[in-house]
Amino acid sequence: MTTIFEQWLERSGFLIAQGKSLEWASFGPSPQNCDQGQPTIVMLHEGLGCLALWRDFPSKLSQATGLPVFAFSRAGYGQSDLADMPRPLDYLTREATRVLPQVLALFGERPLILLGHSDGATIAAEYAGRHCDPRLRGLVLMAPHFFTEPASRAAISDAKQVFETQDLKARMAKYHRDPEATFRGWNDTWLHPGFQAWNVEHVLDTLGVPALALQGKQDQYGSDEQVLVVARRSPAPVQVALLDDCRHVPFLEQPDLTLATIQGFVEGLVAGSSAQPSAQPSARS
Repeated sequence: MTTIFEQWLERSGFLIAQGKSLEWASFGPSPQNCDQGQPTIVMLHEGLGCLALWRDFPSKLSQATGLPVFAFSRAGYGQSDLADMPRPLDYLTREATRVLPQVLALFGERPLILLGHSDGATIAAEYAGRHCDPRLRGLVLMAPHFFTEPASRAAISDAKQVFETQDLKARMAKYHRDPEATFRGWNDTWLHPGFQAWNVEHVLDTLGVPALALQGKQDQYGSDEQVLVVARRSPAPVQVALLDDCRHVPFLEQPDLTLATIQGFVEGLVAGSSAQPSAQPSARS
């Protein structure tokens, strides 16, 4: 099987998953040049994110942990192929069960840590809960979603108003091939009447690896319950970090604290234990 390692030092490229061309970028050392037990961190972006919108966080994460970091844009985002529209209401589950396995197959038998933000965190948790993958060492779930809430739907409705009346579309055009399709694919799905009943909490019942569930206390898209449910339902160890003065994007709004918290968790995984984060935000576990 072809792996991604041959192209790692080129730092970017395109891969094929589920018939779509997806952009990717690598940061830090090639997994082949690391100890066999050192995992690669694979990053999964949010519902309006993409590879470029991680900004310098992947590079800083690799520098802080010493680990290889890999990020890519899902179909419909960034410079990847456009997604098939309209998105099905179970699009997150389809990403976790159909697309992500093909991406992770490129890493062969090397160990992995999944780090997801928002939609990406949901996909990471769904993958872990639905697959018994012996390569998986841990999960970093940043502002995840596992069920709908009235407040989150209100915030998503507000985002629609901003998109239609302000310059959000123009700003998104700097990063996405088709900003209209990118926005509608996310927004229309979450505001669909049928999506009100969406709930994937059950995947947490079968998590088999440690997780860090991290969220801003002022997150406009989800209550604290979105991370507390991980600790309550997962049979594996879970650390919960609730960050003060932080909304939905911790790696931009509280970058130093977010990086330090993830670094401490990852170092614990690499050392073979579920260590407490090195930073001490307001946390409950």
